[in-house]
Amino acid sequence: MENPKKTKNCERKAEGFTVKANMSKSVVSGPPASGIFQERPTISTNFKRCYERGDLPVSLDHCTRGRKISWKVDDLTALDYHQFLPLFFDGLVETAHPYETLARQGVHDLLEVGGSKILPVVPQLIIPIRNALNTKNNQVMCNTMKVLQHLVMSGENVGEALVPYFRQILPVFNLFKNKKKNLGDGVDYGQQRNESIGDLIEETLEILERYGGESAFINIKYMIPTYQSCMKL
Repeated sequence: MENPKKTKNCERKAEGFTVKANMSKSVVSGPPASGIFQERPTISTNFKRCYERGDLPVSLDHCTRGRKISWKVDDLTALDYHQFLPLFFDGLVETAHPYETLARQGVHDLLEVGGSKILPVVPQLIIPIRNALNTKNNQVMCNTMKVLQHLVMSGENVGEALVPYFRQILPVFNLFKNKKKNLGDGVDYGQQRNESIGDLIEETLEILERYGGESAFINIKYMIPTYQSCMKL
């Protein structure tokens, strides 16, 4: 009787589609993991550096309801939006305390009152949005999509101004669009709050279509072929 240990030792490990793979007693190893969904490490941001130098007009306060940011100016619209709005968007990749809270809440505060000052700054926001989405960090992606929704609805024509940049910001949407809570992908960030990456992507795409004008749908469809229009014919 052949010794199973001896037989196992005689096996040769080989890569697929090679000469060795066709030889007897060769064991073909499977393909390596693609890492397509793997989270990417974040780099140090200008937002963090500016905060540590004391160059940002904001601080973090602790109250009975948790943490909130406190602005050092009475009127946010008096700020230079070309300087500060892209800077706060840059901080969306942050996950550490207190930078994550300051950047996320700061962006929403600026968008809430910015009005007509937001539209001219849109081109400066694309790279920070793309960088945040490309981290593939669930928390960062969820925060960024909520900010993107707020941005689209923050001022007139902002949604239409984003359409030419769909090719830069939507590839990650196409990658994660099927990561819904019922697909067995593990626990998504925010699942306890009834939200998932897939749900937020669908919601965000619908808002981009509604506010993006006539060419929004065809540009979304180009990047995400499975997307179905939310607009009634």
